[in-house]
Amino acid sequence: MTDKPNKLKIAFLGTPEFAIKILEEMKKGGLTPSLIITTPDKPKGRKLALTPPPVKMWADKEKILTLQPNKLNDIYTDLKKGDWDLFVLAAFGKIIPKEIVDIPKHGILNVHPSILPEYRGPSPIQSAILSGDTELGVTIMLLDEELDHGPIIATEKLPLSDNLNYEEAEEKLAKLGGKLLVRVALPWTKEKIKAVEQDHKRATFTVKVKKDDALIDWNDNPEIIERRIRAFYPWPGAYFFLDKDGKPFRVIVTKASLKGDKLHLEKVKPEGKNEMTFSDFIKGNPELKLQIPGHIL
Repeated sequence: MTDKPNKLKIAFLGTPEFAIKILEEMKKGGLTPSLIITTPDKPKGRKLALTPPPVKMWADKEKILTLQPNKLNDIYTDLKKGDWDLFVLAAFGKIIPKEIVDIPKHGILNVHPSILPEYRGPSPIQSAILSGDTELGVTIMLLDEELDHGPIIATEKLPLSDNLNYEEAEEKLAKLGGKLLVRVALPWTKEKIKAVEQDHKRATFTVKVKKDDALIDWNDNPEIIERRIRAFYPWPGAYFFLDKDGKPFRVIVTKASLKGDKLHLEKVKPEGKNEMTFSDFIKGNPELKLQIPGHIL
């Protein structure tokens, strides 16, 4: 009789919604971790109330022990005593020290939302959409000391449809990555899968997204602008400024499409307002219509 997947002793390191979707797939596949490590609570909202990261809230609901160290080395001694089979990492947001990497018997498996070695780093999905790629992908790799550098255990591709935005792509890739992880975790620990070194000469790198990256330049090709709108939805939200009563007025575009060689703005979120259709926004602000370029519908 073969061992069941849930006999593996696993610790999970992750922080945002992307990691939760992977945890859900692990739970379905009998790989629920016995420990979750995530980042400390952070101030959030206008009142700056201390708020736990999404993964912590998921762990509390599932009654799984959670650690939130400021530095991973702070919990090294406790982790070292754990006799761990495997660590799983997904969007943790911190560099993993070598001392931690060496703890589990079978290493740390990292779920990364790109077809490595392309798009290493923190914004692979946004970068793929901005580049006009026709497919996305997810890679299970064995973590080493360098950024998304370790050998590849498994990869799966996902077609990138023309209207897929970041939020939708992230959800699909997280589910895909979680299912892929469940398929390979036990065979990996049984040494039935071999990791393959990446072709490091082909590596490309991404950087952390900043709010300024989402500013729309109307001089760009409409196709480029449309990609920007999808890549930066919902955060930080592709935006432009209009002049309203002598002051800059920011408008976030939440949905758009291409109509031939023109860009059709479908939904916007004007500064201080709720999301609305672009046509309703113009009806309510007819004086601003002249500021919209002619190739924008």
